[in-house]
Order: sequence, then structure tokens, then C-alpha cells
Amino acid sequence: QVQLVESGGGLVQAGGSLRLSCAASGTTFSINKVGWYRQAPGKQRELVAAIRSGGSTNYADSVKGRFTISRDNGKNTVYLQMNSLKPEDTAVYYCNLKGGIDSRLVYWGQGTQVTVSS
Repeated sequence: QVQLVESGGGLVQAGGSLRLSCAASGTTFSINKVGWYRQAPGKQRELVAAIRSGGSTNYADSVKGRFTISRDNGKNTVYLQMNSLKPEDTAVYYCNLKGGIDSRLVYWGQGTQVTVSS
């Protein structure tokens, strides 16, 4: 059974940093892409950053230059380093994994709360 466990969320002042982790277990298939999404109250879930199996990455315009996604294949873990945090970054952050043929296998983590105070 595939499990994604997120950690690293919390309360931080504006301008501060946090590092989120997403540890995957139970994956017996090829992982094509891992992404971090976020959802603020009353808003739709949005893609923040993603990393593909080949290592390429993409970011939402709102976080470019402040957030960095990376991975440690040996630990089956993907990280999201968040610097220069702003109050508008406040949201629940979710890890998303896509794998298998045509990325038909999709899994979500339980989410971790990030709160940035002004």
C-alpha cells in the first residue's frame, strides 16, 4: 500500500523559512512525478512545485526564486525548501505522486499546515 507522509509544516513569521518533507513508501512502480500542492481556505488547490523522474522541475510563478523542490532517491523523499515566506503562502500543503504507465497511479498525502504570520 502506497503511503505519502508529509512533515515540516508549522508557524513561521514572514520572511522565515520552512522545509517540507514527503516520504513515500510502498511504491512498487515507476514514479514519474512528485508535486507539492497547496490549498488555502476558500481557494482551489494549486500546484506549487513539481519534480519529474528525470530531475526537471517547475514552479508556480508566485513561488519562483523563493521555493526549491528536491529529492533524495535513497530515502524516497521529496523536499520543498520554502524561503522568504509571505502570509499569502499560508495553506495546507499536500504531496502528490504520479506513477505507473501514463501516470495513471495518483496518490496524495494527508497534508501539512503552513501558517505565515505578518
